[in-house]
Amino acid sequence: MINIEFPDGSKKEFDSGITGLEVAQSIGERLAKDALAIKINDTTTDLTTPITEDSKVSILTFNDEEGKQVFWHSSAHILAMAVKSLYPDAKLTMGPAIDNGFYYDFASEPFRPEDLEKIEAKIKEIIEADIPFVKVSVSKSEAEDMFKDNKYKLELIQEYKDNLTIYTNDNFRDLCRGPHVPSTKYIKSIKLTKTSAAYWKGNAENDSLQRIYGIAFPDKKLLKQHLNLLEEAEKRNHIKIGKHLDLYSFHEEGPGFPFFHPKGMVIKNTLVDYWRKEHTKAGYVEIQTPIMLKQFLWEQSGHWNNYKENMYISKVDNEDYAIKPMNCPGGMLIYKTKIRSYRDLPMRVGELGTVHRHEKSGVLNGLFRVRVFTQDDAHIYSTPEEVEQEIINIINLEDKFYKLFGFEYSVELSTRPSKSIGTDEQWKIAEDALKKALEKVKIDYTLNPGDGAFYGPKIDFHLKDAIGRTWQCGTIQFDMAQPENFDLSYEGKDGKKHRPIMLHRTVYGSLERFMGILVEHYSGKFPLWLNPNQVVILPVADRFQEYADKVAQSFREVGIRADVDGRTESISRKVRDAELQHYNYILVVGEKEIKDKTVTVRTRDNQVEGAVKSEEFAKRVVKEMKAKKL
Repeated sequence: MINIEFPDGSKKEFDSGITGLEVAQSIGERLAKDALAIKINDTTTDLTTPITEDSKVSILTFNDEEGKQVFWHSSAHILAMAVKSLYPDAKLTMGPAIDNGFYYDFASEPFRPEDLEKIEAKIKEIIEADIPFVKVSVSKSEAEDMFKDNKYKLELIQEYKDNLTIYTNDNFRDLCRGPHVPSTKYIKSIKLTKTSAAYWKGNAENDSLQRIYGIAFPDKKLLKQHLNLLEEAEKRNHIKIGKHLDLYSFHEEGPGFPFFHPKGMVIKNTLVDYWRKEHTKAGYVEIQTPIMLKQFLWEQSGHWNNYKENMYISKVDNEDYAIKPMNCPGGMLIYKTKIRSYRDLPMRVGELGTVHRHEKSGVLNGLFRVRVFTQDDAHIYSTPEEVEQEIINIINLEDKFYKLFGFEYSVELSTRPSKSIGTDEQWKIAEDALKKALEKVKIDYTLNPGDGAFYGPKIDFHLKDAIGRTWQCGTIQFDMAQPENFDLSYEGKDGKKHRPIMLHRTVYGSLERFMGILVEHYSGKFPLWLNPNQVVILPVADRFQEYADKVAQSFREVGIRADVDGRTESISRKVRDAELQHYNYILVVGEKEIKDKTVTVRTRDNQVEGAVKSEEFAKRVVKEMKAKKL
């Protein structure tokens, strides 16, 4: 007999060898029907996996993020089955789950829209056939023999460091770690969304492949809702809106490296200015650390061994350097420049640091997934007695930021994973501090057992945008690794050395990604204080241009972003163009306005206010900007 512990802490005795599906059935038929995979001691695996020892388990459904990943990975596998059935000469490469769906890359001729229709029809046949996913362990030589005519799979086989596994579905087989759903019938509803070219392993020097993207759900209603959401999301696509509003651009000369135009820099700098102002008020100091540092620093921090494939590396004076993927190691060098006392703590140290991470080309997506971004990092060094209040301070700061932009948000607390450093006592102190802080500020939160970082538990903030999508932005992370790695200390009241507690935290997360979220959240219609297009002045004829320029300059002198549209177009055309550029205020000037020193005001929502003294209007706009109203 074995004991199984569930996420709520309850335990139950079962026969050794029981499967995840049987465990789900013992709880209830509804759970058994919804179950997709099982997490056994923090390892996600197939529902058919026998459990032979005392374990902590969690049954994963489509409501769990990991459940979705298993579901979508299985969908990619079914896509590969369909393509291979219809196009036998196509070579399989890789097909992962991604943030919102899945894709599979094939070495084949380009796919046409009519091909996708055929593939979807074949997928439906495969789903209806209810074909089991069967996991088989194989030796490297067996795998090489199975995939001897596929150079891509052979390359992957050589890279495998652990046991090789394949999944079979009748006569179809694919090299895969899994896990997968029990059978194809679990994928109730699927839609192939688009095709594109992609490079093998995301490297432009490798073979060009054909990628098919898709989305799948366990319910047809969910698919319909998702497709409606995609339609609305496409209208809000930040790449298209950014191009239309002249905010930023993306170029083949630098994939994953966004180019910010003057108007985009207005938004970026406004976000930074607000960040600096609020952090100064909250007792933070700001630092700046080098963008490139020696290899041994990254070895000390652990990045060299665990993150090297995502880092950009260069040689300087015959030594290896890396462009920083994270800000923290440089910040800790500053901490160590002098002896710290308990009187110096808490230290709240912020850095708007530019970091570089080598993301695969296939996952690059506008501002949402880039290779260079500004991380609004801060590191708090504190004593154990101070840490709970520091966490509360961070939570309140995050709340202030998100409410300013009109976001609702949810909070998730992730606890100790199976692979972690530190003692049980350290983890208890860390988790209790996060829990108590959340409870004191009376914030509802979801517990995410076993999903903390290996170096400590964390709180994540998930923002909900205008169309209901969620985005993980802010985070508070307890770090028990880096203070040890860098031998950080402070002198306590007892005159002895003590290890400080270190908190990592972000508010925006990535400044670029946060901008992209804002563009889509507002659909380009920014609140006045944030909008690069605040006021535009439209002279009704050329002879009124001088007055328009004079008024615009007076606005600029008090901090209003004002433009003049002096084109020889009709006023109705210029008004329409201004509305499309989402100016908050559109001002028309002519003979009467010059005489009365006024401007005729209309909003971007087409509300006509009539004539207003230009000075009075300027005061009103400045007041509105300071209030930062939505």
